[in-house]
Formats: sequence, structure tokens, C-alpha cells
Amino acid sequence: MENLYDVVVVGGGVVGSAVARELSRYQLKICVLEKELDVCNGVSGRNTGLLHSGILSGDQPVRTECCIEGNAEFDQVAKELDVPFKRCGKLIVGFGEEEKQCLQQLYQHGLECGIPGIRMIDADEIKAIEPNADGDTGIYVPTAGILCPYTYTIALAENAAQNGVEYHFDQKVTAISRTPGGEYEIQTENGMWRSRWVVNCAGLFAYQISVMLGFEAYVPKRVKGEYEILDKKAGKFLSVPIYPAPGKAGDCDIHITPTVDGNILVGPTLEDVDETIDYSATQEKIDQLMEQGARLFPRHVKREYFIRNYAGIFPYVADPGIQERVDFQIQAREDIPHAVNVVGISTPGLTSALPIARRVVEKVKEQEELRPNEAFNPVRKGIVRFAEQTDEEKMRLIEEDPDYGEIYCRCECVTKAEIKQAVHNILGVSTVSGIKYRTRATMGRCQGGYCETRLTAMIEKELQQDVKDILLNQKGAYMFVGKVK
Repeated sequence: MENLYDVVVVGGGVVGSAVARELSRYQLKICVLEKELDVCNGVSGRNTGLLHSGILSGDQPVRTECCIEGNAEFDQVAKELDVPFKRCGKLIVGFGEEEKQCLQQLYQHGLECGIPGIRMIDADEIKAIEPNADGDTGIYVPTAGILCPYTYTIALAENAAQNGVEYHFDQKVTAISRTPGGEYEIQTENGMWRSRWVVNCAGLFAYQISVMLGFEAYVPKRVKGEYEILDKKAGKFLSVPIYPAPGKAGDCDIHITPTVDGNILVGPTLEDVDETIDYSATQEKIDQLMEQGARLFPRHVKREYFIRNYAGIFPYVADPGIQERVDFQIQAREDIPHAVNVVGISTPGLTSALPIARRVVEKVKEQEELRPNEAFNPVRKGIVRFAEQTDEEKMRLIEEDPDYGEIYCRCECVTKAEIKQAVHNILGVSTVSGIKYRTRATMGRCQGGYCETRLTAMIEKELQQDVKDILLNQKGAYMFVGKVK
């Protein structure tokens, strides 16, 4: 029967793609239904990109356990999936006696959780680790690191696809029911899908899928965070993320994070919001980022370095009975056979994605025996970044493919060859932002002023698309609606 699968994963973000990859280790027919046009257009592409250590995971044992597990394995994971990663460590700094006491409590919590190598440090040691950081007291966390969240999400998805998983975009799930034979029928805005298993990894909308499957009717509690991106000119002045001492609620305020690509992120602000998805930025939050960011990184959080701002919305849920927040729910119930419900995955979801996925697989194994896929290959190779190669390697690439000799994005030094490879990606993503996330074209100082139309022309030519049908990142976001004189 058409559209009949062993497993349908609802949601193709970092957790959904990790689940798909781990399930592809077994002989299963799997598909991912993603409501957006790419795997990183939601939470998974709009966060800080930190490999967390677990010290800030609070009193949630599953969250802490998954975070520590994901952190410990990430050197190997990054190597398998060919994703940039730096285990640079992290500073959590405080000013004054009150924040010092807060850090001492956090340090004790970190020791109890078994966070490797953490130590309390003074102002001199802070300066020794990062000369451009400020603080009277701090905690140094050596196992923390930085990675690119959308590159990692894409890598997980591509590796899943290489191992047989099908990705279907623009498939917002509207209803789920069960047939008399026990199969699930998953209705989307664009089709019907049938499956023996359903795994809910819908992120911001996991609470809706939870109800459709018959699990709890969780109450969504969303938080919006705004960020500023600093130019690479500022990036050379920071080697480790700098976090402030957490407040009474256990949350950290605005922090400063270098990226693996050489920029700096300032943020996020934290603001409780309703169910509306609003990624707009505000002048109020930009001013807040400036003020609080300068407290930690005083000489380089300057408006002259700002090149872009963006916002992320992070999914929290509350128990409908006690109205308290619940995190990292990975659920299976006897009265809802062949379903796994993954809800309340917020920070550190990026770090914890594969540990969460393995726990989902264990839930499946509790109900049926899985046969290993002997052909499974954990290795995925990304697009070679021309800008990062030696001169000798650049010459070799150009000799093999002259398209490496034509620069399409001047700011990030992205070549025609890289753009062409991204256009023909295995997931079939054909948006301009999809090419951006796979190559970094348009991410430089001019933010696409030079190369965005060239990316559009490449999509038009290589995929034979009418230029008026080409989208920036989502339905209705057309690059062009007509001609000008």
C-alpha cells in the first residue's frame, strides 16, 4: 500500500532526525513528516549552538543524564557526521558576593552530577582562560563546546536519508487515528500516511501531536529568545563562551558565545510568549542585548560589529493537572501501543538529541524485536568548504572541478561548486535558506546583498524552476513576484 511505513516520525528537527537515524540502524521502513520546507527552520536552527555539559540542567535527572551522555560522545559523533565542532570549554562568571555564593552552589551541584573537570576559579584565572572576559569569580567547565545547530541537524537528517529514511516536507499533521487492524493513519495538509508506529518529535507542536495520539494534553509554555550576531572582526577576541551566574530560577541571563564559524552570538533574551510563532526582533531587546552583553564582554559588544539579529522560540510544556513545567518526557503506554511521545525537549536538546533517540529506540524494542540493518553506515560527508582549505588543496579542487574557481559569496568565500552541491542535496530542499544553511552563503557582512540573487539563479537553472516559484524559506515567501523596469 502506498505511504505505508513501519515508523513515521513526526517532526524533522534535531531530535526527530536523530530518532530517524538511530531507527535506521534496524530493518525498518521509516519516513519523517516535517511541516516546514527544511529540517532546521524551527527550534533546531534558532539556538545558541552550545554543546552543554549538564551543569545547568537543574534537578531533572533525565535531562541531565541525556546531556552528559551526549556531551561525552560528541567528538566521535562530529567525526562520523563531518560537522565542525570545538570542545573549547565554558566560563560561568559572577560579580560580587551574592553571585559568588550562587556559583558555589552551582559548583556543588555540578560535582554531584558528575560533570568532569569543573573547578572554581578567581578573577585572575578567568583572565588567564579568556583575557577579554570579566568577572570576580567563575566556574570553568572544560567539557563544554560549540557546534553549528543547523549543520548538525542537516547532517543527522542526511545520514538518516543515506540509510533509507524518507523525508517529506510541507506535511503538517492535522489528525491521527487508528485503523481496526491497529495501524496509524496520519493525515497531513497534503496527504495520508499509514504506519505501524508513530514517534512524536514535533518540537513546538509536540503538545498537539500528544493529544492526537492519546497522551497527555500538555499546556504549551513557550519562551522567546532574541540574539545578535557579531561580525568575525569581533570573533577573534573570544575563545570560550561566557555565561553569567544563574538567577534564582536556575536560568542564565544573556550570554556571549563564539561560533564554530568565527562569529559571536549575544543572547538570548528570555520572554514568556503565547502560542503565536513570532520571530520578529524588537529594539527593546536589542538594547537589552547591548547592555547585558557588554557586562560580560565589555570592549567588543558594540553596534559597529552587529550584522544580524534573529529570534528563537523554545518549547516548554506544563502538566495539565499540577500546572508545573515538565521536561524531557519520553513516553510509551500500554493503552497506546506502537507510539512514543517525546515532549518538553528544550535546552539542552541539541546536546541530548542522540541519547533521546536511543531511548526512543528502547521504547520500541520493549514492544517488538528489531533486526539490525547490516548495511547501516554512520558516516556522512559534508560539502567541502573551500575557504577552509590550504592553498595547495584549493588548487587541487579547482583542477578537479573548475566551479571551485568561481566565488559566489564573497563574504564567506563560498564557491559555485559548493552552491551546486547544496542545490542537489539528498533531502531535496530547494529554498534559498536551505542553500544558505548548507554552505554559509549570505551569512557574511553583507547578508546576501551580493550573492542571494546568484543562489536563486542557480536553483532556477539546476532544478528547472520558474524563478517566480523559488522560495526564501517557507510557503508564501517568494523571492520574486514580478519584474521591475
